Formats: sequence, structure tokens, C-alpha cells
Amino acid sequence: MLRVGLTGGIGSGKSTIAKLLADKGAVVIDADKLAREVLEPGTEGFREVVKAFGDDVLNGDGTLNRAALAAKAFVSDEARQTLNSITHPRIGALTGQRMAEAPDDAIVVHDIPLLVERDIAAAYHLVIVVYADVETRLRRLVGSRGMDRRDAENRIAAQATDEQRRAVADVWLDNSGEVPDVTGLWDRLVGFEKNVRTQSYASGSPIVVPYDERWPVQARRVARRISVAAGGRRVEHIGSTSVPGLAAKDVLDFQLAVEDMATADSLRETLGQAGFPYVGPYEDTPRGDGDWSKRLHAGADPGRRVNLHLRVEGAPNWRWAIDFRDWLRHDAAARAEYAELKLELSQRFAADSNGFAYGEAKEPWTEAAVARVVAYKGGQVS
Repeated sequence: MLRVGLTGGIGSGKSTIAKLLADKGAVVIDADKLAREVLEPGTEGFREVVKAFGDDVLNGDGTLNRAALAAKAFVSDEARQTLNSITHPRIGALTGQRMAEAPDDAIVVHDIPLLVERDIAAAYHLVIVVYADVETRLRRLVGSRGMDRRDAENRIAAQATDEQRRAVADVWLDNSGEVPDVTGLWDRLVGFEKNVRTQSYASGSPIVVPYDERWPVQARRVARRISVAAGGRRVEHIGSTSVPGLAAKDVLDFQLAVEDMATADSLRETLGQAGFPYVGPYEDTPRGDGDWSKRLHAGADPGRRVNLHLRVEGAPNWRWAIDFRDWLRHDAAARAEYAELKLELSQRFAADSNGFAYGEAKEPWTEAAVARVVAYKGGQVS
């Protein structure tokens, strides 16, 4: 299945977006509903909350007065952590149960307010953040939900900042005014799910575009996802998109450190299910002595193309990828020269569906650059 995290600040309108996606066919798991479920009268969670916060968080009929609980739980970090320690493990168990019940080809949208605060963005194939400015959120909370303004301000202050949410957002939806159209997003999710299920990767012609300032942020997000899937192994952002100012194909390249190719092969299924299906065994063009073998994976997300090279850390091809990147970062003239070549080749091979002919055409220039990289490194490639 495709796991999608949906988050945003309180009052941002996550539920509206969740409903739109549900209407398209998504299986929505609402963390807030599960939070209410684990605190139903008679449950262990209910008893622990009453013990921690007192009988005055109850209504006259013995049910939980959620406004009274919120007024106590969100006045300090300690109180909030106490509530979270009671609810989060139980919500997590129910979430796992609901996901296990979803069909294998489902697009599961997990509506979870505290995705950023719990640092779990990398557990999802894709994260959607719903945004609304603070004043809009306060107006909704006070006007539509009848929340006390001070309580609403405390709730907002206790959550992640917009900057923290932007850092994890694969998709940013502004819901401050008119409700966003999710048709294009849904098409992306449908294609993504199919690719993960069939272990196919997103491809396209080698169109070179100007440097995009968003690439480093996107790369950090994807690298974290790869590293988590690979058990915390080291991931390096390499290739043209890792060089500030360099025109490049809109494809993020990474290399994942492995101990040997047997380890790379053992990660094949895990990376595939995380959204990076296996492409095949390859040998990089040798730039010197040693073993230049690797395993290649690629991204399944149609909205964010990725190449993932599994190489032995410290091997010649591992070192070359880093040295070539660092040389281009250092040498402005080389960057300009390389960009000019790439733009010319991208036009020549615009019909090249997989980019292989484009890559081969760059080879003479790259081979000639070996001596320049060696000179930059002081006589040896690291």
C-alpha cells in the first residue's frame, strides 16, 4: 500500500483535505478519531487520564470533558507530555491495526496532527502539509468550534512551526482561503501506488532545467527516507542537483553506503517497499583501478524522480561521486562548461525516454575531467 502522512496545524483544515481524498478513494485513518477512541469510558487510557489530571476533566455523566482536559494538558510541556505518554502508544497500536486491515493496493492517508512533533515523516512514502495562517486558524477555532481564544492560542503554540512543517512537506497545500483542488495530487498518488505495487520507477526524458533552490531541501527529505528504510545507513546527495547553481535534470541522485554488494542485495525488497524499486546490477564507468560495481534503484514517485546508487562506502566509485561533486562545487568555470554541455545534449536527446543515450554522450567530457578532479584533490582522488 501507499502510506501518505497528512498533517498541519490545528484549524488548518486537514479534515477538509482528508475528506476530499477519501471521496477520491483513499483509505483515511484519522488520528484524532483514534485519540477519542482510546479515551472512551471504561478503557485503560480513560482511567489513566483521570488518574493523571483529576476528576474535574469529566462531565456530569462520567464521560471525558475534552475541553477541560485540553485546558489542563496544554498549559505546560510536562502536562502535554503526560497526556501524550498515555495516548500515543495506544493510538499507534490502533493505527497499525487499521493499516493492516487496508487492501494491498490502498492509498492510506494517515491524518495525524503531530507528525512533525513525533519526527515520523520518513515513515511515509509522501507527506502532505495543509497550511493556513494563524489568524485564519484562530478564527476557525473560536468561531466554528467555539474554543476559548486563549486555549486556541496555547494549542497552536504547542505545535510545530510552519518552518518545521515545510521541512517535511513533499506537498504543501495552502488552505487559508479557497479549498485547494486535489485532483492533480490524487493522480500523483495513484501513479505512485501503482509503481510501488508493481515495483516500477518513474522515468522521463533528460530535460535540463536551471538550478532549483528547492533541490537541497527536497534532497534532505528523500535522503532521510532512504536512510530510515536502510536501517540508518549513510546517504550522500550526489550528481548535478547537489551542485549549487548548476543546471541539471530535475532528478535527485543519491548514493547509499553498504558494506558489500551482498548487503546491497539484502536491502532490495525493503527499499522497494519504501518507494525505491530495484533497477539492476551495474558497473560504473571505471575512472581508475578497483571495483566499480553497484546496485541501482530509482524512485517510484511520479512527482519526484530519484536515482539511488548502492555502492560500497570508500570504494573507488563511492569516492569518485563525491570528488566529482565537490570539484564542480569548487570550480565555477567547470560548472559553466558542464552546464553548457548538458543543455546541448538534453536538446539533442529530448526523445530519449530513459536518459541512457544522454548519459553516454556526456562520457567523453567526464573522462576528460578525471585529470582535473585529480588536480583539484592535490594529485589523487580521495
